[in-house]
Amino acid sequence: MSTNGTVPGRQKPPRVVAELGRPETPDETAARKAEQSRKYRANKTINNLWLSLIVCIGVVLVIVLLVPRDNTSHLQTVDYAQVAADAQAAFPVPVASPALPDTWSSNAAEIRSSGTGTDAIPYWYIGFTTPSGAYIGLEQAVDTGSGGVDDWVAEQVHNTAAIDTVVIDGIQWTVYDNRQTATDVGNASYALTAQSGATTYVLLGTGTVDEFRQLASAITTNLQAQPATAAATQ
Repeated sequence: MSTNGTVPGRQKPPRVVAELGRPETPDETAARKAEQSRKYRANKTINNLWLSLIVCIGVVLVIVLLVPRDNTSHLQTVDYAQVAADAQAAFPVPVASPALPDTWSSNAAEIRSSGTGTDAIPYWYIGFTTPSGAYIGLEQAVDTGSGGVDDWVAEQVHNTAAIDTVVIDGIQWTVYDNRQTATDVGNASYALTAQSGATTYVLLGTGTVDEFRQLASAITTNLQAQPATAAATQ
């Protein structure tokens, strides 16, 4: 007999499993070990996934923090006053070139045309970015006697109806307010139109009412300088 109380050469009896109340069979032992191995591999996979996710988030944070960001607008600023001076030769009336604060900017200034053939109406256009970051377009067309200016105005305001008039610096403007309509009105969410002599003006866009009034006020001198007929300056 050995010192631990077992008889030499005799095998240790199988361990009784509490859940079974008896020793495991070889198949049960193999199944238990296989299940333990499966759980270990599954836990290791989940841990690796979490580790990978943490590493990816860390890399993204480093990129966000270290890469410089340019928050300025990438739209090209246009010197509309210079373009207006160049475009003046194409118009028989004074072209609008409003003096506005530096909080206003322009990204487009050009001569445009509405319609085709003899019905085409050329008009002067400036696109403004307002202090609130919205858009207002200034459009100026001249009635040369061929007609069609009323149709041009209706086209610009998407055939919506005027709701009111307002006087700005002694000039009467017609108001189109389409901000609450469900109809697609393009850029004509809000618009002001006015006529002086042979010239018709349309201001339209998404700016605030105060910004519209500021732009309208800035071209008051131009409206007052318009001749009664286009032929008067030719």
